[in-house]
Amino acid sequence: MAVMLVFSILVIVLLQVAHFRFLRQLFPERWRKALLWTLVAIHAPMAVYAILRLSGMVGPGSLRGLRPFFLLGMFFQVFTVFSLLLWGLGALIWRLGRRTPQSPGRRLFLQSTAGAGLGAMAMASGVGYREAHAAPEITRKELTFHDLPPGFDGLKIAHLTDLHGGPMVDRATLRRWRALCERETPDLVLFTGDFVDSLPHEIRPFEEAFQGFSAPMGCFAVLGNHDYFSDPRPIWRTLETMGIPCLENRHAVIQRQGDAIALFGLQDPIAPHGLLRRAVFGPGSRPQDVAPLLPKGLWRLALVHRPSQWADARSIGARLTLAGHTHGGQINLVPGLSSARMLGPYTEGLYRHGPDALYVSRGLGVVGLPVRLGAPPELPILTLRRK
Repeated sequence: MAVMLVFSILVIVLLQVAHFRFLRQLFPERWRKALLWTLVAIHAPMAVYAILRLSGMVGPGSLRGLRPFFLLGMFFQVFTVFSLLLWGLGALIWRLGRRTPQSPGRRLFLQSTAGAGLGAMAMASGVGYREAHAAPEITRKELTFHDLPPGFDGLKIAHLTDLHGGPMVDRATLRRWRALCERETPDLVLFTGDFVDSLPHEIRPFEEAFQGFSAPMGCFAVLGNHDYFSDPRPIWRTLETMGIPCLENRHAVIQRQGDAIALFGLQDPIAPHGLLRRAVFGPGSRPQDVAPLLPKGLWRLALVHRPSQWADARSIGARLTLAGHTHGGQINLVPGLSSARMLGPYTEGLYRHGPDALYVSRGLGVVGLPVRLGAPPELPILTLRRK
């Protein structure tokens, strides 16, 4: 936790040093001290909230009053990055006009640029908040495989991922997602991780919202990286108690109309390292340990959290792999360009590699900010077909 906090603080400090230099050029010299204390006032409650929340020093109820200040600080980080980008663009335009940095009117030009940026960000935040809290898109796809056992032709799978129960996803929202899934009447429900935002007790709203949730052929899960930020054992226990087996480097065999297929899951790579505490909660992704246990000759479906684990899943025969993690970028400022590209080539949707398929869901919840832009929440309903 110490390393993560130090790194985050360092990034934020460097951003604000650059931002302070920008703000000094927008306002008269006499405002310099007020600007500095304004930045401190914005960031101090944010830092206190983050430290108290991640350390578990106080209960979640005690932090409710600080949470709006944390969100304000997070929005301010986005505004900072946006302002600095516009500052760079404005400085470039100013120089292309062959004007010196001290030319008259430069401050007015930068003020106009900053005002336009603030207006654009405010509008984008409103649109993004509405998008994040809208009903998830139901993505219905038929996936064909030449070797799918005949008994599984027409199997309907609901894929739920990245719920992120916690400060920004409450019990009522989780209940709505459950009802939406149940209306689709899937045969099989598969979860690919990030049940909680960061702390194990945040599984309770999921437990209450999904209690009694079932499907004819069962529900199965793997955990995501956020589930390993702290001790994942309460999450494991809760899921197992609810009748949702957690396939962490394990497998299960399901049968339908006289045929059988193998489901297996690969543990998230963060498990051996953790984040908020120095503890090992598993070996991470270990396809070599799963392979000897899988029944030979059965068609295989894999659950992973990260799309980057697709190669591991394919290496032991997964024909279909389901993943989440990317949120489809969550905030995509440039239309057609997913910010999830920073995580790898698989950002959202269906990918094929020969006879094998990967489906990456944008997921349901949010992380960091209660905003989605160009990446609406998604509930994939996948129907398997035999060619």
